[in-house]
This record gives sequence, C-alpha cells and structure tokens, in this order.
Amino acid sequence: MATIDARIAAARRTPFWLDTPDRPAARTSLDADTTCELAVVGGGFSGLWTAVLAKEANPDRDVLLLEGGRLAWAASGRNGGFCAASLTHGYDNGVSRFGEAAQVELDRLGMANLDQIEATVARYGIDCDFERTGEVDVATEPYQLSGPDVGPGCVHLDKDSVRAELNSPTFLGGVWDKRGVAMLDPAKLAWGLAEVAERLGVRIVEQSPVRELRKHATHIELVADRGSVHAQRVALATNIFPPLLRRLRLYCVPVYDHVLMTEPLTEEQLAAIGWQHRQGFGDSGNQFHYYRLTAHNRILWGGYDAVYHFGRKLKAEYDDRPETFRTLAEHFDTTFPQLAGIGFSHRWGGAIDTCTRFCAFFGAAYDHRVAYALGYTGLGLGATRFGAQVMLDLLDGVDTERTRTPLVRTKPLPFPPEPLAFIGIEATRRSLAHADEHEGHRNLWLRGLDRVGLGFDS
Repeated sequence: MATIDARIAAARRTPFWLDTPDRPAARTSLDADTTCELAVVGGGFSGLWTAVLAKEANPDRDVLLLEGGRLAWAASGRNGGFCAASLTHGYDNGVSRFGEAAQVELDRLGMANLDQIEATVARYGIDCDFERTGEVDVATEPYQLSGPDVGPGCVHLDKDSVRAELNSPTFLGGVWDKRGVAMLDPAKLAWGLAEVAERLGVRIVEQSPVRELRKHATHIELVADRGSVHAQRVALATNIFPPLLRRLRLYCVPVYDHVLMTEPLTEEQLAAIGWQHRQGFGDSGNQFHYYRLTAHNRILWGGYDAVYHFGRKLKAEYDDRPETFRTLAEHFDTTFPQLAGIGFSHRWGGAIDTCTRFCAFFGAAYDHRVAYALGYTGLGLGATRFGAQVMLDLLDGVDTERTRTPLVRTKPLPFPPEPLAFIGIEATRRSLAHADEHEGHRNLWLRGLDRVGLGFDS
C-alpha cells in the first residue's frame, strides 16, 4: 500500500475542474480603448451572473466583461461544487447578525435564488453535472448531536440512518437538508454561463487586468494594460483581488483552503461506502471537512485548515501546502477505512474572500455608478447570483426586496491593519481548534468575539 506521502506526491498540482481538454480556449484580451454601458470587472461567478442577468433584463444594454486571467481560474474554478441556498453561511450565523425574522426572509430569498439557478441551467442547457441532492451535516463527536431543530426540507438522521447514506465509522448522526444544496461542476457552470452571456451579446475579454478605476464627470474609466474602458456603470466582482475602491481594502482577507481529489472509485469501493443518493457531506466541527462525489465517482475531500498568511498576501505558492494535504489525507483514511490506500489524482488550494461577518456584503459608490459584492467567505457558488442581482439593483437605483434586507443595508466591521489582523485571526483559528478538542467549549476569546458580533460557529 502506498504511503500517504507517496499518494500526495502523485497528485497533480492543479484544480481538478480546470484540468480538462474541455476547457475553452482563451478569449482575446483588451487591446484598445472602448466604451460600454455596463462594465463588469471579474470573470468568476459573480461577474458572469451579473453579465447574464443584465442582458436578460435589458437585451439592448451594452455589456463588457473584463477578466484579469482566465475565466473561473480562481475561486470559481477551485471550490468544492456545493451550490447552497444559504446567503448567510448558515441559519445560525444569519440569526446572530440580522435577527430571526430577517433570517427567515433571507432563507426564502436564498431558496428562490437556488431554484432560479436550477432553472437557468435547464433553460440554457448548461452541462455542469447539476444534481440537487442536498447536503448532510454530520456529527462526528457526541456534543455535536445536540444541534438546533431542523427546518422545512430537512430530516434528522440517527447513527444507523446516516451510515446507511454514507458508511463511515466516524458518523454518529446528522441532518440532511434535502433541497437547500445542489452538487455541480463549478468550472463547467462558469464556462456555460460565459457561453450564454456571449449568446446574449456580452463582450468578454480575458487576460486583461484592470489596474485603476477613475471617476469622470460623465463616466467611469477602467485602466487596463493595453487600453481603457469608458463605462456608464461598473460592477466590481473581484472576490479577494484588489477591489479598485480604496474604501474596501480592509474589509476582506484571503484565507487559503485546500482540496484533495481521489481517483475514480471502483464499483466495489463505492459499494463499500454506499452513497447512493450522492449528497454532499460536511462535518459539524469548527474545523470541518466537506466532501462529495463527482459525476465519475471521484471523492472531493477538502477543508479543515483555513490558512491566513501575514500581510493579506496572495501568492501562487500558497496554493500548495504539503502539511495540510497530509492532514487531509490522514483524516480521509480515518473517515473511510474501506478505501485505505486509494490514490489522489489532484491537489490544489485557493484563497477565500473572508469578511468579519462570514457572508457577503454589498454597496455602491460614485452616485451609484459603481457597485460591488464581496466577502462570500467560501459560500459564493450560489450566493453570487443573488449578489449579481443586488449590484444591478444598486446600479439602476431601484428599491427591491433584495436591497431592503439588512444583508444589503449593513456592512461588516473591517479587519484591523497588520500585525493586529494576523494576531486576531491566528488567535481565532487556535481557539476554534481548541473548541473542537474540548466538546465545543468556546474560550474567553471566542466568547468575546460573540459578544461584539464577530463570532462564528461553522
């Protein structure tokens, strides 16, 4: 049997979703000055949904999307493919920020948003392996069994029931949200949205990073390497990359997440663990794993470590972290001893745009000529469509049920500058790990964060 180190070493150091001959060829870059009515900065989910929804609402609107690298190369092509209805990173997090009545309304809007994503995939025939199988939040420690009551569409699973869904000796119980999460191939969804956008008349340029945003009396100028864009309106869908508005620079920090992908399971291996309903799974700890089956029965296994590097730095070298991959592999073998020794085909990492309330925030600048949506904190695959609609509402200056929610009307607290940001994040990370090791007990630091509205319980 191959050692863990050998299995990790054999894995390709690239996101599985992007490592395919089906990846579209790069589009041309911006090479001259141009004008448009709406410029969208960012070619991930947030930007692509903005472009598609803008053209659906107004087919005559001239829309240009600018991507600094390749479409979906960053967070949109590196995530686990969990498309969740939640807009607030879970019900409890939303209640703690906005109150129960507001959270009920946000849950309704979130479920409608997921319904609309499913409808869009069907309407345009986007081949992205969309499966609305739900997600099981599984308890692996006794204290995790005493969770809150479940909502509509969710069912409690005792130890025997959860192991009948997915057979692991670590499972003690769980809650299955049957409608609130879909599994999909995130890169194929992004590429499909890009095709739809172009079919609707959107112009897309790649490898055209925007270096500066300038306000003029009659328009907004976006300065790129080989040309400028003069736009009436601008939507900033930049995730964790520089937001182009100085006022936003302390609101997000990059936290690195890492993922392993197995080789395809044989029929015998799949039979040994079950998983006939193909749901996503996530453990209930603060440091949690998430895992799911791909269309070809590989297991994606990610999470646990959340790594912040001093100075809010983004570096390609941070994507590959051998000590985290070793931890993930060890935990995988503990969870699925039936699959001992299975090979890993891919390993990768990526930065998550984390804000202090752990769910997205929104806003507008320059007399509503510029709008932004940022801070999705790892739950953006579905919520970015909602964020795109919010940005378009703000740019159009219209009052909608979306813009009236406290999610849109309020903002998180900014992170402090360094070294305070690093000290605080590291203290929180260590405290959450300590809580996982001591039956969920939150120490003085975590209780203090809870009191000032900065706490988080995944």
